[in-house]
Amino acid sequence: MKTTVGPAASPLVKSTVYSILFAISFGHLLNDLLQSVIPSIYPMLKVNFKLSFSQIGLITLVFQLAASILQPFVGHYTDRKPNPQSLAIGMGFTLLGLISLSMASSFFFILVSVALIGVGSSVFHPEASRVAQLASGGRKGLAQSIFQVGGNAGSAIGPLMAALIVIPHGQSYIRWFALFAILGIVVLSVVGRWYKAHLTERQTRRVVIDVPVYAPGLSKRRVIVSIIILLVLIFSKYFYMASMTSYFTFYLIDKFNLPVQQSQIYLFAFLASVAAGTILGGPLGDRYGRKLIIWISILGAAPFTLLLPHVGLAATIGLAMIIGLIISSAFSAILVYATDLMPGKVGTIAGLFFGFAFGMGGIGSALLGWLADHTSINYVFHVCAFLPLIGIVTGFLPNIKDR
Repeated sequence: MKTTVGPAASPLVKSTVYSILFAISFGHLLNDLLQSVIPSIYPMLKVNFKLSFSQIGLITLVFQLAASILQPFVGHYTDRKPNPQSLAIGMGFTLLGLISLSMASSFFFILVSVALIGVGSSVFHPEASRVAQLASGGRKGLAQSIFQVGGNAGSAIGPLMAALIVIPHGQSYIRWFALFAILGIVVLSVVGRWYKAHLTERQTRRVVIDVPVYAPGLSKRRVIVSIIILLVLIFSKYFYMASMTSYFTFYLIDKFNLPVQQSQIYLFAFLASVAAGTILGGPLGDRYGRKLIIWISILGAAPFTLLLPHVGLAATIGLAMIIGLIISSAFSAILVYATDLMPGKVGTIAGLFFGFAFGMGGIGSALLGWLADHTSINYVFHVCAFLPLIGIVTGFLPNIKDR
């Protein structure tokens, strides 16, 4: 198709704009830090509100569905009508959700609160991914990894801060995290001004160029099949991640009799390894091809996930960190690979894949919670250990880099 864009020589995009990449990554850090407060306080909520594992899973399901259903629509809309203010608006929804969660007095109130936080995430991610690619200077894998590592770092820091701030003092202390949301609104407003300036320049210095609907040399059918394969890989990754983020603390408490705060610290160790591994996926994909990185990051985690349920505490923590390091490189490579399949649809693809990832995480958490209620947490981890083996379907993806 033909589309109208700013010239390639635009000073905003001809080289990598690291200041914007790090700013949007910091915004992602704050966004995911605040989201990670939700699973971090599950043990406290379970006791205070006498919740079952199924209800814990339902909280995650509501949050993740709110964070997923809107994203493809937001991405599709902003592909046609970009909105620089949406970044700060999304953080505003998160702010409301946090304040509401700190005052929640019933299970229904908790569900409404986490839904607001989920809506904030769904508004933030599609436009944030577009900003990252606009600032990439052509280094899309690197840009996506910088953006993603901010989110993973936030997801790692959140449980640790919750363990230090909320768990010892109670639910009402969640309101202190609202300060991070306010900081996020400020940072994302600055990014929004850069984004608006970029859009203004594109409108005042227009040039028509050809943007293919699909990757060169690939038919519509092959692209659609490839997108489906990528979504299957997202399913395997985020179902497994759901077992870790929602239930790893319960697994450690049940199997090794650890106190809540210590289990949260070990969850932080896993999530920190996820953050460290994320930065590798994009640059390595740029250099060696994204398909290879997808192979390694999904299927390569399988030997370690299969071993994890059968070892002691020290080995469990070590294996969890190795798994986090390997499997976390997948998403950046998958997302950029998908945008290579459908050039010019960054918002739609980002919304679809972020939304599907969150949705799978929510559904996975709910199903695993039901399974834990009817069997045991230990059994859940035995079942989930086989999920990375689904990575074998990567072999059916075309080699876009070669083409």
